[in-house]
Amino acid sequence: MKILVINPGSTSTKLAVYEDLEQVWRESVFHSAKELARFHHINEQYEYRRMHVLDALQRAGIPMAFDAIIGRGGLLRPTPGGVYQINEQIKYDLWHASVEHASNLAAPMADEFASQIGCPSFIADPVVTDELRDVARFSGIPEIPRQSVFHALNSRAVSRRYAASIQKHYEELDLVVAHLGGGISVSAHRHGKVVDVNNALDGEGPFSPERAGTIPARQLVDLCFSGKYTQKEIHKMLNGRGGLLAYLGTTDVQTIVRWVHAGNVRHKQVLEAMVYTVAKQIGAMHVALHGHTDAIILTGGIAHNAYVVSLLREWIEGLARIVVIPGEDEMGALAMNALEVLKGELPLQKYEAIENG
Repeated sequence: MKILVINPGSTSTKLAVYEDLEQVWRESVFHSAKELARFHHINEQYEYRRMHVLDALQRAGIPMAFDAIIGRGGLLRPTPGGVYQINEQIKYDLWHASVEHASNLAAPMADEFASQIGCPSFIADPVVTDELRDVARFSGIPEIPRQSVFHALNSRAVSRRYAASIQKHYEELDLVVAHLGGGISVSAHRHGKVVDVNNALDGEGPFSPERAGTIPARQLVDLCFSGKYTQKEIHKMLNGRGGLLAYLGTTDVQTIVRWVHAGNVRHKQVLEAMVYTVAKQIGAMHVALHGHTDAIILTGGIAHNAYVVSLLREWIEGLARIVVIPGEDEMGALAMNALEVLKGELPLQKYEAIENG
């Protein structure tokens, strides 16, 4: 099966071609700040990025002939996880999404190419994947229901990979998955459903290299009304300039670890504090699984760092088996999802957004 994967990011569009699960071609088309500056809304970039995709395929001598095309799932309305055949409702909701992100362009682009060559087009496990238990939606304030926004694609992919490694199905296992990246999400997977997870985008759970995580509510309200900061600046504190960056001026965990090994007390203290918040969230998700966890999977870019993993192990050893699957192979995960649908091993989901609140 020949599969084209399209994954637009803020400053690049990643492309890959797979034959079954073997990647036979990959390219990242970079978009300079100067080029992107002429666009005032992400939707205006569609034709520009589409032409770059076609040009990259042409230069590589790759004909537009695929068994399926899959794009990264964008910021749809909350929806259960799985693989979706792209339809008009998905394209409409992405085109009119309340949050601008380059990933919103993937599905319209994949569907346009697929319709031209007569193959199916898919998305899989968008970040808004929402399978929360009803009890997990209550925050304590009716106007602020808890929302599921997390690294769904990678979290599910590593879960399936782990299950296969022990000759099990993902749907048979209870797993806690900690995705350790620029943002950190810790999700509770119960028999194939993510029944609870921290909102890794908007300020909940552990703090991370660039995000604040859970903040004492009253102090945050006082800060908002102090007159010192605009709404935009507060948002940046929560996502973009919080976490390690706020304390240490960098998001580079490897650099921080080097400072720790050099004897810098402040760097050690802050890094250990971040790990502590992750460990507490893992404990919370263990409880969300009724204290029965088959494995705790550590994934994401930071999971490559042995020192950070060792710090985390000190807190969570004894809860369950700890499995380290570092990195975030979004392209491979998307290809895997498309292939399993083509082979009839995964069902196609119907896009029916969840009404929160």
